[in-house]
Amino acid sequence: MKRIIYASLCLMMAVTYGCNSEENSNSASSSSTTTEQVGQSGVQDDVSNPNIVQTAVGSKDHTTLVTAVKAAGLVDALSNAGPFTVFAPTNAAFDKLPKGTVEDLLKPEKKDDLTNILGYHTYVGVLEGVILQDGLEFEMVHSGKIKITREGEVVKVNGTPIVASIKTSNGVIHVIGDVLLPPSK
Repeated sequence: MKRIIYASLCLMMAVTYGCNSEENSNSASSSSTTTEQVGQSGVQDDVSNPNIVQTAVGSKDHTTLVTAVKAAGLVDALSNAGPFTVFAPTNAAFDKLPKGTVEDLLKPEKKDDLTNILGYHTYVGVLEGVILQDGLEFEMVHSGKIKITREGEVVKVNGTPIVASIKTSNGVIHVIGDVLLPPSK
């Protein structure tokens, strides 16, 4: 009798474990499918420090930059671990460009040009503090090098002053008042 009860219990445990494993497997596969479809930018995290994209999205002075990053398809790339340094032009900086330039760059057929310009504002690594020494040049993601100059405490990139610096979870944003234009080839 003990053997029958023991065998019955083992069989019930095996069936229960097998059903739970199948449910967990289905749950895990649907969960990974959702994660793959969303991308890094879709991860919801209200506890950690915001990343570069989240910080820019929260800035009323960078709506044009955020629109450009979205149009270029760079949201996930700039949401990744990095670290990155982004020289972030303000809305007023974009307004200084010739009329129609921004609207033209946001067109789907101009995506490569827009990506090139945004890549010229992005460095892989963190550029801040003592690293930003007068006369140093840094190779950007696209289009060439930027040059750092200093006038006292004022740090400039290609002659444009850095007006603020914001640390993020995946790098640093340096706010600038001009759009950096890549050197012509």
